[in-house]
Amino acid sequence: MLRTVIWTPDQPGRYPAVVFSHGLNGTPEEFAPLLKVWAEAGFVVIAPAYPNTTRGASDFDIYDVLNQPADASFVLGQVLDGPLGDRIDADRLAAAGHSAGAITTVGLFTASRDKRLRAGVILAGSGLGVGTAFTGSPAALFFVHGDADPMVSYASGKATYDLVPWAKAMLTIPGGNHNDPYLSPDTTSFQTVSESTLQFLRLELYGDQAARSSFTPSTDLDSHL
Repeated sequence: MLRTVIWTPDQPGRYPAVVFSHGLNGTPEEFAPLLKVWAEAGFVVIAPAYPNTTRGASDFDIYDVLNQPADASFVLGQVLDGPLGDRIDADRLAAAGHSAGAITTVGLFTASRDKRLRAGVILAGSGLGVGTAFTGSPAALFFVHGDADPMVSYASGKATYDLVPWAKAMLTIPGGNHNDPYLSPDTTSFQTVSESTLQFLRLELYGDQAARSSFTPSTDLDSHL
């Protein structure tokens, strides 16, 4: 199995799970501020370090992103079959990711559809390389993208979002760049992303109807959930 960091809720029991994919030259650990919020709120978070795109990879290969949806599915299966499987409700699974990890996540709902997944969170991502032919059973998707992102253009993320045929929402971060809204806890945009992604996961994996109020359409939020 790939090196994988897993965060779990403090209390015993079975919980929904989210498989999280980092971006190019990233690590699972740098997303700890966000992922711990999810875990503390009742989600098992499974974050693999991809062998050819993680920081310090001996054979760094940007094109290996195309293989990462299959890697994510493999890791999820290994965790479900392993000692932590008893802590996970296999009927309540989601995927999430940032940048190249968000592209990986899109792939899990397109060319490499993982039928176990009920929802997805795409942070600063698009369908580059993995396509936009969304397939399989409907799965709600939540896109978050800064409109000043210099690395993955806002337009590319919006174009991918527009092609999602299922329940969906897209949050625009005004002036948001590629990293701060997801990696910098001292920013207002991070707090916005932390709260909105948590509410989305609660709505889709817990059926928490109180969370639906967070997705009332506004200037910065397009919502069809």
